[in-house]
Amino acid sequence: MLPEPVFHDAKHHIKIFQGDCLDILAKIPEDTIDLIFADPPYFLSNDGITCHAGRMVSVNKGQWDRSPGPAKMHDFNRAWLAACQRVLQPNGSIWVSGTSHVIHSVGFAMQQLEFKLLNDITWVKPNPPPNLSCRYFTHATETLIWAAKNKKSKHTFHYKLMKETNGGKQMKSVWPFYPPSTDEKRFGKHPTQKPIALLERILLASSNPYDLVLDPFLGGGTTAIAAIRASRFINGIDSFPEWNSLALRRIVAELIFVQISVDLCSVSVDRSGAAETHARNRTLVAKLVQQERKFYFIGTNQREVIYSVEAESLDDAWQKFRATNHSNKEILFVIKTETEIYLAQ
Repeated sequence: MLPEPVFHDAKHHIKIFQGDCLDILAKIPEDTIDLIFADPPYFLSNDGITCHAGRMVSVNKGQWDRSPGPAKMHDFNRAWLAACQRVLQPNGSIWVSGTSHVIHSVGFAMQQLEFKLLNDITWVKPNPPPNLSCRYFTHATETLIWAAKNKKSKHTFHYKLMKETNGGKQMKSVWPFYPPSTDEKRFGKHPTQKPIALLERILLASSNPYDLVLDPFLGGGTTAIAAIRASRFINGIDSFPEWNSLALRRIVAELIFVQISVDLCSVSVDRSGAAETHARNRTLVAKLVQQERKFYFIGTNQREVIYSVEAESLDDAWQKFRATNHSNKEILFVIKTETEIYLAQ
């Protein structure tokens, strides 16, 4: 039996699990996943330095990214790849992203497991951080390996769509994408976060609407965001609570399409030239005239505001909700807004 997901949206078929991917993959029925995207640990936290936003920073990302040595690293890559191969449906395929620290092991493990190698994609970063040591070429790429489950697989590839996307020309295996934008990191950032546009292209190219996508190293949740936008179903796994928390913040924000209006009482306004001149020249003093804390209950199936109420706390709001005729409806989100209105004097 699969463990209880930390997040489950039945309407959009989203399940996020917390735990070791090998343990959870072993509990997923075989031949059930249409597409897998995996961004495994790169094992490059070696106490080195890099440049970020013009500053010298450590490359260390955490204990999970420290190399256990080539042999153990390869054993790990072969183990999770074999687990992914088992759950892939016969015509399913897998994408794996990595740098030179890990991608050669991944490719060799795929050959050992008799995946059918389809493409290696070079993701080019137009604005890579400079190489501070000046002893190497600047690292400006990552490699993605695309492979089918085995040699018998008839994998999905939307050639025409990719050609249209590329201005009517065959799409090549070199893809320029900028790293995640500031907007993509507004809820927090993962150290190996991928741009949403990159994942959207992968899903659109090699899966169909409503296919089931799996990400065994979900991290900050980019695969889930891309799946939602591309109308794919998604199962994600990550062992770290902080990354699941980040992923959930991003997923919830992506799912909420609620328009909350703020109704302000109309007041008379003196639009004379003298009043405007006075307003420009005076020192602003503001007096708080209204303060409001409001909670909006969003339905699980009906993605709109089911009930809204002013309350001092979430517990207070829940009590008021349960006392209404809406209490039998399933609620997926609760949004809290705090409004302060000041009178400029």
